[in-house]
Amino acid sequence: MTGVKKINKSEWFVEFAISAMVYTAVFYINAWLTAYFVYGLGVNWIYLPAGLRLFLTLIFGLSGAVGIAVASFLISYFGEFPYGLTTCIGVGLISGFAPYLASILVLKNIKISPDLSDLSLGKLAISILIYALLSSGLHQWWFAVRGLEEAGTANHFLVMLIGDVAGTLLLIGLIKYGLDLLKRGGIKSALSK
Repeated sequence: MTGVKKINKSEWFVEFAISAMVYTAVFYINAWLTAYFVYGLGVNWIYLPAGLRLFLTLIFGLSGAVGIAVASFLISYFGEFPYGLTTCIGVGLISGFAPYLASILVLKNIKISPDLSDLSLGKLAISILIYALLSSGLHQWWFAVRGLEEAGTANHFLVMLIGDVAGTLLLIGLIKYGLDLLKRGGIKSALSK
């Protein structure tokens, strides 16, 4: 089994909504924080939302993937992405379902339990690499198929791969640091030191 859990419709919608809202917020925070690390349209040297994509699909599964896909489509279509509806639909689907596909591959083949209780550093590294390869490869393939200028190249693939890995590692590090702070008595005790 690939970790598919049975949930009711209201739980599914809550997970979908959380995924869409958090992904959108982290996307815009990343755009603001890493404005000087942009390589090209849709390609960043550091891309924090990549880590969130993997995290949300590992935790929520399909509802997380759909939330990310819808948010990514809306960000692309109504944002600075100057391409048409079809291209933006593809970007949304790849953004949501590349990490979902990676999570299925990881849960099935690397033997990670659906609740992630046995997620080791090695298994996490493999998960990140599989996700980054799928996401970067599928995005650049889609851009090449759509005939986008200066996209779909090996250089864009490599930069997107590096950005996805770097962003995922940074986001996971921030999450771990935040959880460690909470375990040690919260942010108040950390600030009073």
